[in-house]
Amino acid sequence: MWESEGVTPNGREYGGDVLTSTKHGVKIEGFYQRANSWYVSADIPSDLHVQIGEANFHLHKYPLLSRSGKLNRMLYDSREPELNKIAMDDLPGGPEAFELAAKFCYGVAIDLTASNISGLRCASEYLEMTEDLEEGNLIFKTEAFLSYVVLSSWRDSIVVLKNSEKLSPWAENLQIVRRCSESIAWKACANPKGIRWSYTGRPHKVSSPNWSEMKDSSPSRNQLVPPDWWFEDVSILRIDHFVRVITAIKVKGMRYELIGAGIMHYATKWLPGLAANETSIQGEETSINSSSSFSSGADNGSWKGGLHMIVAGTRDETSSLQTKDQRMVIESLISIIPPQKDSVSCSFLLRLLRMANMLKVAHALITDLEKRVGMQFEQATLSDLLIPCYDKSETKFDVDLVQRLLEHFLIQEQTEGCSPSRQTFSDHKHVGGNLNAKARVARLVDSYLTEVSRDRNLSLTKFQVLAEALPESARVSDDGLYRAIDSYLKAHPTLTEHERKRLCRVMDCQKLSIDACMHAAQNERLPLRVVVQVLFSEQIKISNALANNSSLKAAGGGGGVESQYQPMVTNRKTLLEGTPQSFQEGWTTAKKDINTLKFELESVKTKYLELQHDMENLQKNFDKVMKQKHTSAWTSGWKKLSKLTKMTNGENHDIGNHIPSSEEQIKKNARRWRNSIS
Repeated sequence: MWESEGVTPNGREYGGDVLTSTKHGVKIEGFYQRANSWYVSADIPSDLHVQIGEANFHLHKYPLLSRSGKLNRMLYDSREPELNKIAMDDLPGGPEAFELAAKFCYGVAIDLTASNISGLRCASEYLEMTEDLEEGNLIFKTEAFLSYVVLSSWRDSIVVLKNSEKLSPWAENLQIVRRCSESIAWKACANPKGIRWSYTGRPHKVSSPNWSEMKDSSPSRNQLVPPDWWFEDVSILRIDHFVRVITAIKVKGMRYELIGAGIMHYATKWLPGLAANETSIQGEETSINSSSSFSSGADNGSWKGGLHMIVAGTRDETSSLQTKDQRMVIESLISIIPPQKDSVSCSFLLRLLRMANMLKVAHALITDLEKRVGMQFEQATLSDLLIPCYDKSETKFDVDLVQRLLEHFLIQEQTEGCSPSRQTFSDHKHVGGNLNAKARVARLVDSYLTEVSRDRNLSLTKFQVLAEALPESARVSDDGLYRAIDSYLKAHPTLTEHERKRLCRVMDCQKLSIDACMHAAQNERLPLRVVVQVLFSEQIKISNALANNSSLKAAGGGGGVESQYQPMVTNRKTLLEGTPQSFQEGWTTAKKDINTLKFELESVKTKYLELQHDMENLQKNFDKVMKQKHTSAWTSGWKKLSKLTKMTNGENHDIGNHIPSSEEQIKKNARRWRNSIS
């Protein structure tokens, strides 16, 4: 699509013999080299010695002075009338570029290629080989080749930009970097259906094919080209040039997800520490292959990638970067990450943050990176959060960093409210709407607390602040928080009673499950008051469950109860399936304890039922005894009252037969009263 058809094994021919000049005053047979010195086979001896680095060129003055304005000034403005030696150590492009420029001055045909054009263009500018000295000078030739050949080719633009790395600031001032970056960006954003070359991920069997072979093996227009075809090609660039290309791609309007994927691919290739800490990035569907590298040879190297290029030099691209270079790479990558959420994965941001802290990146960039992590904090995993503390802190993990990330997340939640994107995040599609962002973060924080609580240097205040940072509504269940508290108590056995009570205040006993309550009831590390609260809350739950069960049976029978509880079981199963694996890591270490406690829990339940049955029997016996005592007392009283009634009736009957006098009656009544009382 953007490639030139006229290609030779040695390079591109630019207009046939246009590179050959016949206007030279010295008849030569050619150039030859001995060690680090170049000589010209001519009919007259050389009268000018040019030294560039360790290379020496024995040339003639007239061919060079007729085309180079700089050499003119250096020779004629010198105080030495017979100056015959010049040193130019600052010549851009080095001895290779000057060799080509010297051959051009002598009229020897040279081949302009993408590998030598950038150095030759800068050298011609340095030597001031302008049109004022001679028409069709080297500046004009190289500029025309750049504009009409290199910038129309994807491959050549990549090679020229790569070779411009050692030509600063000349390549920058001559707009070579800018023009190549814009050319690459324009082609990367073009419709991939028109691509006619071999892209990344489709290496050829031959290491250095010619253009006819590449055209034959290129995908057809109807073949699907992946959107990430340009990742590997652009990733060979130095970080400053990569930033220029990405900036130009942003201006062209490429999708931010694709730009973020390209940045992640570049970071994985150039930051070995980042790749070592790499975990699986869910949701990333782009094909990333970071095994491509340069193989150095005698004169050139063959790029083992999709686009096969001829690259000058023997620079080892696989050598490890120094700390300063890695710091510069991280700072540059942070500055070009697209601002949109989900442009890069949260796992990548956390791994980048880990390296940034380790390499002491600028504080402002670290703060910006922390804010970006806060935007996607619900996507994080436990392994990504376990960032070591690289300062002089006593704790093993950087708990303060996680605290800041959580604060950024809460601020973002308050700003945006309930974002629909959080509910439909692809990594948690099985969870659906049952767990929102805060619930996922709460489970993540509880797992993190369980892990860091084993550190004996972790203070109670840091643990409490991080545990209480989330609102109460974020946690549906406090089982994870109880697990973290129990782990902290186990690792800190010297806590006082007051400190243990203070630690347990972060937990709501009413949000514990039945298994957690049964474990807490037998946990000797918990304060007694907390154990009582757990038992009380569990008793309330059991009473409510029994009451609800009775009411459901009375209302709808067994079938109604079964239909009522079936959705709850289904939801719980869905919840467990949708729970990320990292949230269940905290239970792994306690698996043996849980298996042991299952039998103990069943025994406790059985004993509880037996005690409840015994208590009911005792209550019945007590009621029976009390009823018997109450009945015997009343019976004896009634017997005495009935005897008195009979005696009174008999006396009344005698009175009816004969009525005594008033005095006798009084005496009889008094005597009878005494008898009855006795």
